[in-house]
Amino acid sequence: MLPEPAEPCAFDTAAHWQPVPGAPRLTQAQGTLLREITVQDEYGERRSIHIPAERPLTVFVDKRELVTLMTLGASPELLVLGYLCNQRLITRVDEVESITVDWEVGAAAVRMHAGIADLAERTARRVVTTGCGQGTVFGDLMSQLDGVSLPGVQAARIRQSTLNGMLEVMRQRNSIHRKAGSVHGCALFRGAEMLMFVEDVGRHNAIDTIAGWMAMHGVAGGDKLFYTTGRLTSEMVMKAAQMGVPIIVSRNGVTAMGHELATRLGMTLFGRAANRHFLCYTGFERFDSEPEPQRAPVRVVAG
Repeated sequence: MLPEPAEPCAFDTAAHWQPVPGAPRLTQAQGTLLREITVQDEYGERRSIHIPAERPLTVFVDKRELVTLMTLGASPELLVLGYLCNQRLITRVDEVESITVDWEVGAAAVRMHAGIADLAERTARRVVTTGCGQGTVFGDLMSQLDGVSLPGVQAARIRQSTLNGMLEVMRQRNSIHRKAGSVHGCALFRGAEMLMFVEDVGRHNAIDTIAGWMAMHGVAGGDKLFYTTGRLTSEMVMKAAQMGVPIIVSRNGVTAMGHELATRLGMTLFGRAANRHFLCYTGFERFDSEPEPQRAPVRVVAG
């Protein structure tokens, strides 16, 4: 008899990583990930199922309210840290003294060593994004291109066998989505090795959490691959670029603006990727194709 699979975990890593010198102090306030409810199906039968436990988390920077994030709460401290990084409110994690999350009041208190210069001015312009639950980007997305560079992009390559290995790792993942649905998953890979995986109610939260983990542990993105279950919009492509990751794989598709940004930045995008099927949208020159055998055409015999 096979053992029961372990309960899915919305946040974990495959290896032990040490924080960088000067990294902020973080609480470990993971929330309850699932809630059990009773439903009635089309047959009139009632049964219990699990659903993700979405909750609000209001972020305060030096006691000034910044934003409220709707999150599963898998690793809220890294989510907040990654949010600050991807919004370009901080450039180094040692600018942050501590991040304290208290679920009793639904708040994350960020203490800075020397504050954030011009915080009010820098957060005055808000762009409502395509993020689940309406995400927010501060400032002008297109103008942020000027400060983004991917130094390892020309050296980045991926073989089709590596891509298939990534997809197989994700297929076998015992996830919150498989148990309860209604969440997005993101993962960071080195080759076909998963380094970090997180699920949240929105894909932006998931990628921000990975960004926070990378920044906290000094993990460079040049030789990494990023996987997401969500669509590749301009904001997702931009965030991956800010993390220094040149190759993105999505189970979903890409928008025109996401495609444009990736092309301008020299990134490689894969979409509709599942079960050895995929589409390579950009960066063909960095993809070592190993084509699958063509299927024989199906002949229809008239009866």
